[in-house]
Amino acid sequence: MEAANLTVAATGVSLPLGSEASSFSPSPGGVIGSTPGGAALPGREPPFSVFTVLVVTLLVLLIAATFLWNLLVLVTILRVRAFHRVPHNLVASTAVSDVLVAALVMPLSLVSELSAGRRWLLGRSLCHVWISFDVLCCTASIWNVAAIALDRYWTITRHLQYTLRTRRRASALMIALTWALSALIALAPLLFGWGEAYDPRRQRCQVSQEPSYAVFSTCGAFYLPLGVVLFVYWKIYKAAKFRFGRRRRAVLPLPAKVQVKEAPHEAEMVFTARRRPVVAFQMSGDSWREQKEKRAAVMVGILIGVFVLCWIPFFLAELISPLCACSLPPIWKSIFLWLGYSNSFFNPLIYTAFNKNYNNAFKSLFSRQR
Repeated sequence: MEAANLTVAATGVSLPLGSEASSFSPSPGGVIGSTPGGAALPGREPPFSVFTVLVVTLLVLLIAATFLWNLLVLVTILRVRAFHRVPHNLVASTAVSDVLVAALVMPLSLVSELSAGRRWLLGRSLCHVWISFDVLCCTASIWNVAAIALDRYWTITRHLQYTLRTRRRASALMIALTWALSALIALAPLLFGWGEAYDPRRQRCQVSQEPSYAVFSTCGAFYLPLGVVLFVYWKIYKAAKFRFGRRRRAVLPLPAKVQVKEAPHEAEMVFTARRRPVVAFQMSGDSWREQKEKRAAVMVGILIGVFVLCWIPFFLAELISPLCACSLPPIWKSIFLWLGYSNSFFNPLIYTAFNKNYNNAFKSLFSRQR
């Protein structure tokens, strides 16, 4: 999950944030200057365009918002006793991975974006640490989304067999497997010599471009969980459609037209006179469990949709580039990378927006602080 580079054009100045421009050469201090003819002036700092400042400001705000929002979710889960159970442990695992993305991965990625010629000036050891955390945290975040989808699927389709004890064990196993698989993918280049992240000659720090590792890492970190979540949501949709459709109406013949209403959320009998008199039993309103299952299905659908939109451009590029020995323009690599990072910002927004308990807990937490 290599940090690419933003290339910004200003009036009379081309500011390559990480990409290699033939008409520019870095100064000893890493600052690039230019003349109208394109000659480099070492030591002279070029002015930043308004667009550059705006982009950097937005990225800094994205990092801060991602960190603070996920930290708020973690604090809420830790302080509210009712959240010390499934499925909130899965939400907490996702928040931990997203907090680490915001705290350890995104800031160094931004530093790499802003460096002249996209050079890594922080040394080989820190490069390995950064790349390892990048792959570890992003992969864990993706697999946690798959774990939440699986938990919702079993809750909706097997609510009788999927007891609280079974759910607790399944969630603990999914969390352990998520972090173990993420660690294996992240540390494989270091443990097995599967390519090199740091290039001292070019001062580059990036995920190993070994083709076999590219296939292994992209499949394990994205394409496999993508297949899981798509299959799960398809099964959730089919199960929900079958269950809700089956309960809609049952028809029996009767000779008159009468309407009898029961209490709210109970069965309603409607006697209808047509060519053939019938009686229809239908729900005056969805039961509490049906409403809960519908919200869960909608939440999982939105979570999966945002996850796919955020990460699929980046992982398509990561898989294709090493195999065909080609490369995207740096500006597109940067857009795809930060679009993927933004998924860590959207995750807590989605799964708290569909749970009123979180909103109440947030209000209670802030009211206590006052």
